[in-house]
Amino acid sequence: MGNFSPLSIMLVDGKSMRVSSICEAEIALQGQWRNKKTAPYKDACRLIVAAKDGSCNPAIAFAAFKAAAIAQGLLRPVAKSAALKMLDNVTKDIRT
Repeated sequence: MGNFSPLSIMLVDGKSMRVSSICEAEIALQGQWRNKKTAPYKDACRLIVAAKDGSCNPAIAFAAFKAAAIAQGLLRPVAKSAALKMLDNVTKDIRT
């Protein structure tokens, strides 16, 4: 299980991944991206490596990974869990 809220990404080759840890982010960065020469992608790669060796806060590295995925249009919406759907149903009368 990962350390972060899972991100769902769709790589250029159509491979879908759920990423919730630094190690999974590193694997995803090795997949097919639209452009591996962009600054957000390079920053994410650098920060993921730094997080693995302990010289960067993992939360910062994961945020950089998420930013790179957003910049390249790879991030997909994550479906709400069953518990969140139930909570939404319970609280819908309060919100209106």
